[in-house]
Amino acid sequence: MKIYIFADMEGISGVSGSAMVSTAIGGAEYQRGRKCLTAEVNNCVKACFDAGADEVVVRDGHGGGNNIIWEDIKYDVDLVQGYTLKTRFAGIEGADGAILLGYHAMAGTPNAVLEHTFSSKDIQNMWLNGKKVGEFEIDAAIAGEMGIPVIMTSGCDKLCAEAKECCPEVVTCQVKKSYSCNGVRMLSPIAAEKLVYEKTVEAVKGLKEGKFKPYTVSTPVIVRREFVERMDPGYNLVEPRTVEYVSDSVEKAFFGLV
Repeated sequence: MKIYIFADMEGISGVSGSAMVSTAIGGAEYQRGRKCLTAEVNNCVKACFDAGADEVVVRDGHGGGNNIIWEDIKYDVDLVQGYTLKTRFAGIEGADGAILLGYHAMAGTPNAVLEHTFSSKDIQNMWLNGKKVGEFEIDAAIAGEMGIPVIMTSGCDKLCAEAKECCPEVVTCQVKKSYSCNGVRMLSPIAAEKLVYEKTVEAVKGLKEGKFKPYTVSTPVIVRREFVERMDPGYNLVEPRTVEYVSDSVEKAFFGLV
């Protein structure tokens, strides 16, 4: 059994604000965020193996993909870092289930910590087949069209509610409660570690029992992105700040490959 972990950063336990997830403004706080991320990845990986996984691949999915501290990984896993061209889940081939670790709520979610959809600087909103979505749903759909279910996700209370609305059977792991974009009530490190471990074990065991199904959407796939600023007329504009891509695949439409 192969498990694929896609690790974002905003929803990781211990992460409470923008300084902890930004190379540009973070400094020492960003380094703290990297340690929190790496520790949570280690904990999740251990739980996967303890629950019966034979192989685990980890994708560093935050920003430029170079946040996990490679030398601090404690287990025998492949780590995907950096730019992977037009492939969202590099190395996922053959996986039985995916874990979306440390995710956050979609752009515009009231009082959600670090809410955004792919880029807080550039993107205002995103739609998938006419439905406003965040990163969780887009990624669940990309994995789903490869026949791979999302079995667990972790993050704040707002993210967990968003994930359940999309995939009711997914195991959610709430490691913090959001008060604002840069304010949360967090579990203690001991409690968060225990919860992530237990929820991962529950998810992997549930996968073995056939409790999950891939999340799929109808085709043709229509992805719209509303940008913060007006776009160049050369794009597939449907409105001055909104581009649209239509494809036979969520991943292709996401990357603008039609």
